[in-house]
Amino acid sequence: QIQFVESGGGSVQPGESLRLTCTASGNIENIRIASWYRRAPGKERELLVSNIRDGVTNYSDSVKGRFTISRDNAKNTITLQIDNLQPEDTAVYFCYGRQGFNEYWGRGIQVTVSS
Repeated sequence: QIQFVESGGGSVQPGESLRLTCTASGNIENIRIASWYRRAPGKERELLVSNIRDGVTNYSDSVKGRFTISRDNAKNTITLQIDNLQPEDTAVYFCYGRQGFNEYWGRGIQVTVSS
């Protein structure tokens, strides 16, 4: 069983950037799908980006151009770079991984954007 732990969240001003890191307790090389989600106050969970192990990456239209996902198999991390943060990006961000029929979720990390 792999544990995911997010880090790098916090409070920022509009226009700033953050790098969220999801650190796995085990090898992520066999994680076929790595994704980031978020849940904003009063809203349902939203899929932001999915990276398929074969190299395909899909971004939701709401974050395309500002969010970038990357994997580092050597460090067992899945990173989300978020640029030009806006107040509507305020949410709890979750990392997710799927390996076969197994799904792994982090506990989430808060990102708050306000002036």
